[in-house]
Amino acid sequence: MSDSVATSEEIAQSTLTEAAVLVPVFRDPAGVLRVILVLRGPGGPHGGQIGLPGGRRESSDPDSRAAALREAQEEIGLDPDSVDVLAELDSVETASTGFRIIPFLARVNRLPSNWILQESELAEIYEEAIDDLLLSDRRSIETWQLPHWSGPREIPFVWLRGHKLWGATYRILDSVLPRVLAGEWAF
Repeated sequence: MSDSVATSEEIAQSTLTEAAVLVPVFRDPAGVLRVILVLRGPGGPHGGQIGLPGGRRESSDPDSRAAALREAQEEIGLDPDSVDVLAELDSVETASTGFRIIPFLARVNRLPSNWILQESELAEIYEEAIDDLLLSDRRSIETWQLPHWSGPREIPFVWLRGHKLWGATYRILDSVLPRVLAGEWAF
């Protein structure tokens, strides 16, 4: 037994809920690289936010990769057999809702004939051009103060269809999309 005292950061780390998301990327018929995003419905901790298909890791999921694939199938009807998982990306923690998210970059080889929207959780599905998400005129920074934050924070975001793409999704995409465009993975 250790005599050390856990820091507040270590305690916070141990109470984070494990989650996994898919960063599904594909080339459209014109050759444009696109990423599939979702607009969450009004309920839940991330209600009304733009995100990636994914969610909590369930006890039945053998690992985070399986959780991301299961969630993408449940939320948008993306068949796990139609994607190749290319990389596990660095985990990201949410600043407000207590999640540790493990993202997986995936190449979508075959889009479904129709998206199947899980209406209890999602409002819309977007197929966004990666180039557009990286345009400087769509990006901004604001100072926000949320009720559970100790003080104001500068929040970078991307304007997308009248919504602000921010937080964990922003951080995941901001780190991987330039690498996708640079050709680090084949699409």
